[in-house]
Amino acid sequence: MTKVILVRHGQTQWNLEMKYQGHCDVALTEEGIRQANLAANSLAEESLSAVYASDLCRAFATAECIAKKHQLQVKTIPEFREINFGKWEGLTYAAINDQWSDLMAKLLTHPDEIEIPEGETFRAVKERSTIALTKLVEKHPDQTIVVVSHGGTIRTILCAVLNIHLNYLWNIKQDNTAINILEYYDNQVLVSLVNGTHHLKVGSIE
Repeated sequence: MTKVILVRHGQTQWNLEMKYQGHCDVALTEEGIRQANLAANSLAEESLSAVYASDLCRAFATAECIAKKHQLQVKTIPEFREINFGKWEGLTYAAINDQWSDLMAKLLTHPDEIEIPEGETFRAVKERSTIALTKLVEKHPDQTIVVVSHGGTIRTILCAVLNIHLNYLWNIKQDNTAINILEYYDNQVLVSLVNGTHHLKVGSIE
């Protein structure tokens, strides 16, 4: 069995300001670093073979906290980036809604059908991220690996694994440093944890 632990990055300033980040490289806040260290503590007893992350700094910094506990180096894979929000990147929900109210309504109700101005579709994100994940599973038979990515990207992966239509991706909650666990067997994948945040409630940084 190959175990894949999917982790969302820690908090950023743009998370606090409700700004769409997408491919913009936004650093973790102090709270985000604290969350990342708590996630690292919760995974300290795992026997990890590798730690991967998207190449955006908020995911990489979160992954570094986890990798450090296991004396591993983080390997970056751009295919695990967040969706490219195009013209919406750096704008708040309210600002986007003012200019693209119809598209914003569709983003919330039919995300599978939306084409973000100069951005990417969720179908494209699902394809690139699941192809990359399949390659990692094949590369790490009977091992445990961590992949640190982004809320939208992780949701598309979970939709793919659970065979859920992408129009329901917002039904899957992903908090900052949420832990999700996938178990790959010969012909089956089991989702054993979604949006695990217990470490944020009871953890302490050592």
